[in-house]
Amino acid sequence: MQNKDTKKSKIGTFSYQYLARAKLSYIITMPSIIMMIIPAVIADIFATIYQIINFSVYKIPKVKRSKYIVIDRHHLSYLNGIEKLFCVFCGYVNGVIQYAAEIGTRTEEFWCPIKHNQKIGYEHSRYHKYLEYGDSETYHKKRKHIRLAQEKELKEEEAKSSL
Repeated sequence: MQNKDTKKSKIGTFSYQYLARAKLSYIITMPSIIMMIIPAVIADIFATIYQIINFSVYKIPKVKRSKYIVIDRHHLSYLNGIEKLFCVFCGYVNGVIQYAAEIGTRTEEFWCPIKHNQKIGYEHSRYHKYLEYGDSETYHKKRKHIRLAQEKELKEEEAKSSL
């Protein structure tokens, strides 16, 4: 929700006040930030193709791209043109990273749902389902159940979308 006077707090894109407050080092490094759009677009395309091909074969529920790539902050009236552009950029690039990570997570869950031996920096939403490191006795039995659960999840999603 925006305040009524948010437009008053907006600083014009090319105004002296906006440019004067920007550090020279920020301006100089902007091209290196913007260049990240190239690998992001490539990753987006390849992750989508990868998912279309492989998830259909393995009956893994597909990742809904629009759930991860959210571009909405450019509607905020208190942002100037450059700020809006960077909000679109960040929404897209970070969304692609999260989208690709979820595709990787579901792939890992299908092929190798084993927790790591050491603590990891980020435990994704499916990590708690993974098998304990070194649990050789139940690995093959439980992995089959994990795959069946993914297949059930896919069928439930298909049933919802056909309503």
